[in-house]
Amino acid sequence: MEEEGDFSFDALFGNLVNELLPSFKEETDSLDAQSAGGNEGLPNGTMRLPSDATRSAQGLLTPLFPEVDALLSLFKDSCRELVDLRQRIDGRLYNLKKDVSSQNSKHCKTLAELEKGVDSLFDSFSRLDSRISSVGQTAAKIGDHLQSADAQRETASQTIDLIKYLMEFNSSPGDLMELSPLFSDDSRVAEAASIAQKLRSFAEEDIGRQGINVTSATGNATASRGLEVAVANLQDYCNELENRLLARFDAASQRRELTTMSECAKILSQTYPTCYSSLPSPTTAILPLRVSCEDQYTRLVLGDQGVQTSPNNVARGLSALYKEITDTVRKEAATITAVFPSPNDVMSILVQRVLEQRVTAVLDKLLVMPSLVNLPPMEEGGLLLSRLQYLRMLAVAYENTQELARELRAVGCGDLDVEGLSESLFSVHKDEYSEHEQASLQQLYKAKMEELHAESQQLSESGTIGRSKGSSVASSHQQISVTVVTEFVRWNEEAISRCTLFSSQPATLASNVKAVFTCLLDQVSQYITDGLERARDSLTEAAALREKFLFGTVVSRRVAAAAASAAEAAAAAGESSFRSFMVAIQRCASSVAIVQQKHRSQYFANSISRLLLPVDGAHAASCEEMATAMSSAEAAAYKGLQQCIETVMAEVERLLSAEQKATDYKSPDDGMAPDHRPTNACTRVVAYLSRVLEAAFTALEGLNKQAFLTELGNRLHKGLVNHWLKFTFNPSGGLRLKRDITEYGEFVRSFNAPTVDEQFELLSIMANVFIVAPESLSTLFEGTPSIRKDAQRFIQLREDYKSAKLAAKLSSLWPSSS
Repeated sequence: MEEEGDFSFDALFGNLVNELLPSFKEETDSLDAQSAGGNEGLPNGTMRLPSDATRSAQGLLTPLFPEVDALLSLFKDSCRELVDLRQRIDGRLYNLKKDVSSQNSKHCKTLAELEKGVDSLFDSFSRLDSRISSVGQTAAKIGDHLQSADAQRETASQTIDLIKYLMEFNSSPGDLMELSPLFSDDSRVAEAASIAQKLRSFAEEDIGRQGINVTSATGNATASRGLEVAVANLQDYCNELENRLLARFDAASQRRELTTMSECAKILSQTYPTCYSSLPSPTTAILPLRVSCEDQYTRLVLGDQGVQTSPNNVARGLSALYKEITDTVRKEAATITAVFPSPNDVMSILVQRVLEQRVTAVLDKLLVMPSLVNLPPMEEGGLLLSRLQYLRMLAVAYENTQELARELRAVGCGDLDVEGLSESLFSVHKDEYSEHEQASLQQLYKAKMEELHAESQQLSESGTIGRSKGSSVASSHQQISVTVVTEFVRWNEEAISRCTLFSSQPATLASNVKAVFTCLLDQVSQYITDGLERARDSLTEAAALREKFLFGTVVSRRVAAAAASAAEAAAAAGESSFRSFMVAIQRCASSVAIVQQKHRSQYFANSISRLLLPVDGAHAASCEEMATAMSSAEAAAYKGLQQCIETVMAEVERLLSAEQKATDYKSPDDGMAPDHRPTNACTRVVAYLSRVLEAAFTALEGLNKQAFLTELGNRLHKGLVNHWLKFTFNPSGGLRLKRDITEYGEFVRSFNAPTVDEQFELLSIMANVFIVAPESLSTLFEGTPSIRKDAQRFIQLREDYKSAKLAAKLSSLWPSSS
């Protein structure tokens, strides 16, 4: 072994040899020494080998493997033993093969015999199964025959009993005393009811058959008369039995004996199935609905006096009543579930009765539909107690009744469509709802207008206002009020909420909303148009006052002074009416903005559009109607603004006529320095315009403001030009005119009207014709040839026009103008 765990055959063999031949090495060494000393080398240097004799002699003397003989004998013995062992093993193997072959043959033979036995056993089982099946079929047939025979026997027995019972009922008319104990035994009432029902059906069927098939047979006629007696007696007995069951059920219900109640209900349901499923059934007729009576309903909802004007009180009353009904039905549902075999059918009938009888009775007293033809007078409270009150009561009742339907659905009502039934209670009211809503809005508007008119009359007749200003102040009390328009919108919002409540279909909702919104448009349009017309009336009155005090030039001083005083009063009235109209315009714009989309409330955008959009064309049609409704107000506003311009220009012309002096523009040449201040007339006119137009700047906005100021600026320019054409100017007067034009131009610059500014700038240029020397006129308008024609008119107003012969000079300079 060289290393632990490594095995070497060489090492094993070496160890074995060293153990068996211990002297082999020593002998080998001695032989080597002898060979080295005794051999002689050959001349060529090779070693001389010993001869065979020599080696034999040496071998005899000392054997090379002394143990070989022992090993050979050992090997021979082992070989013999191995051969014997192989022969024995071969013999045993041969014997085993023979035994295995023999056993295998026997086993195969046994298996073949077993297979034959199993096959025969299967055949036996198959024959046995067929036999069993045949026997079973025979037994089943026998059983069927026996069952059929038993059924026939039972039927025959029952038929015999029924015939016996039928003969008892056929004994004599109205005699129920001779009946079997079965029909009077309370413990067998279910069996008696079943038999009576069978006898009744058989007798009625026989009477019908006899009546059809037999017309003159005497025996059959007798039989028919006999069965008719039986039918009459059976009818009487069924009625008596029904009354007994109802009495037992009622007594048990008073004692809350659910078992007895269930038994009676079961018998009744089996005996009278058609009546049980119908509304006036005897079974449901005895259900004790433990709710208040009709008078208590009315007091609970309508109050002690029978009438409640507040919808909130009615809502509370209905809520309390419906809660009581729901609680009662919930209690009855527990009883019905425990008593009746078909509780869903009974609950359906119970809930239907509650809605059609109890709820309908309350709604009929609560909702008295007013007439659409004969409207109640306002002074009798017809508005609130009839039209609007009716609509508010209708909404309250509808909401609470729908909530009651949902509560009853949660309690349980079988297959009854309780929501549809509750909806049908309001069908009559919903059919004419839209007309009532529009009539209500019209009544509200009429009442509001009468209220405002009465307030205006009271204020105008108070006596604290001077007669000269009475008309303008009276009209101011009838000014357009944004608060009133907001109230219109509030009415409309309330009406729209009811439209949403009563209209489940989008098309119906859109139609109702459109009709209600059209009422709002008509109301707002009429209200602001009337307000603008009243404001225009004050402008017209002021214009009439101005025309009244226009006199000719040749009047006495006293008359002129009186006329001037009256003109001042007319001017004050005109200014007041101007301010009133501007306030009306401002409030008109605010009112329209509330309805349209420009105000923060955005009523149309947030409320109406959302309801109209689902229906094609409804939104566009409403927008068109809105524009059409406001067109009358726009026309009145336009006419009024034109009157405002006329009023302003009339006062401007009056101030210019009264304040402008001929010496303003033709001051004497007294050597004093020229006056560079604007004339008194200019100062008065600018002050007046600044004061009066402050209301216009506040009231108008956007394009309306721009158009108004532009028109006023053009009229002012034209009026000033016509006014100045009446005067004669010298150079110092031309300077004052230029100063006036500058003052007017600075004022109109606040109009933000470029065309007006341009006109006054050109006017300032033309005023230079009064300042420059005659020889400089030709070069004055070289940059602006378009105003030469107007400039010629001004040149004719020069003081030296004739003396300087300017007409001839202008003809030679501007031949086209001549």
